[in-house]
Amino acid sequence: MKKVFALLMALVMALGLTACGRSAKPAKKTELIVFAAASMTETLTEIETKYEAAHGDIDLVFTFDSSGTLKTQIAEGAPCDVFISAAPKQMNQLDASKDKDANPDGLDFVLQGSRIDLLENKVALCVAEGNPADIHSYDDLAKALQAGTVLLAVGNGDVPVGQYTQKIFAYYDLNEEALTSCLTYGSNVKEVTTAVTEATADCGIIYATDAFSAGLTPVDTATAEMCGRVIYPAAVLNISNHQEEAQAFLDYLTGEEASAIFEAVGFTPLNK
Repeated sequence: MKKVFALLMALVMALGLTACGRSAKPAKKTELIVFAAASMTETLTEIETKYEAAHGDIDLVFTFDSSGTLKTQIAEGAPCDVFISAAPKQMNQLDASKDKDANPDGLDFVLQGSRIDLLENKVALCVAEGNPADIHSYDDLAKALQAGTVLLAVGNGDVPVGQYTQKIFAYYDLNEEALTSCLTYGSNVKEVTTAVTEATADCGIIYATDAFSAGLTPVDTATAEMCGRVIYPAAVLNISNHQEEAQAFLDYLTGEEASAIFEAVGFTPLNK
């Protein structure tokens, strides 16, 4: 009887352990939603792999698009934990600490104290293979636009790369409305870059980092006098349900590992 009882107890314990094992579920990961400028696609995709490998409890979910589109989606209620814009303008429009000129709608989405200037980029002029319009500088481009002998790919006016382009036009006293036959538009910098790489345009105004990622060598780079500095602000949003984890990811983006990835494609880290 003692042997039978011992066997029964062992069986009960084994079944209990099996049941416990079946009921145990892996810990649920925290999903961080990051809205980022399209020009950061390659760098943040690489960073995603490294960050998730070191932080097994985090699942990064990226949405890449023009900063203007992302800003609108946030304002309309899209869930987002971290926003990285390709220009201060779109971040300012979500930042309650900014005045009415910068934030005309009085939107309040930026978690105060989290906003930083993360990176700096450059506005580059790139040409299609063979340089069909013989463009070697912004000066050349301005002359060709005035003569109507070039097809230039640019960003729409509601996206940062298009807004920097408009400043370059103003620097050269070029009237964009008078140049419509010489311009083809993209809804974000990736579309403009594709127009150059596929030679559907003679040249395009893009970011230096996108030129690098696409294997293009810029023929010229705009100065700060021509279009201002190209600053990428980043912030945790106050609508985030995971503000601590979002801040930790933002802190990582200013560290040595992430900064090395940004620098490799031509960004200048501003907070490392």
